Amino acid sequence: MALELTDGNFKETVLDSDKVAMVDFWAEWCGPCRMIGPIVEELSDEYMGKAVIGKVNVDSNSETATNYGIRSIPTILFFKNGEVVDKQIGAASKAVLVEKLKNNM
Repeated sequence: MALELTDGNFKETVLDSDKVAMVDFWAEWCGPCRMIGPIVEELSDEYMGKAVIGKVNVDSNSETATNYGIRSIPTILFFKNGEVVDKQIGAASKAVLVEKLKNNM
């Protein structure tokens, strides 16, 4: 299951991690977010122990969303060593997300 990331645990869980992190910025009311939600969950199971896979609800964690300039959702950011190294704006296939994960591992 994907980690629930918040303004309070984002730094420790994502930025301070020694693993690549894939972070899905989403909201309950967002149709495309609900479409990719199951893909994010699958990837969290498949990459357990190899990558940090998490979700940030932009409605309840606006500080983190604002810090990364999230203007449209879903937006998925990929982090390595505390820095954004790739991103996907809008819904994407599992293959696209897997490729971006692998390219940054």
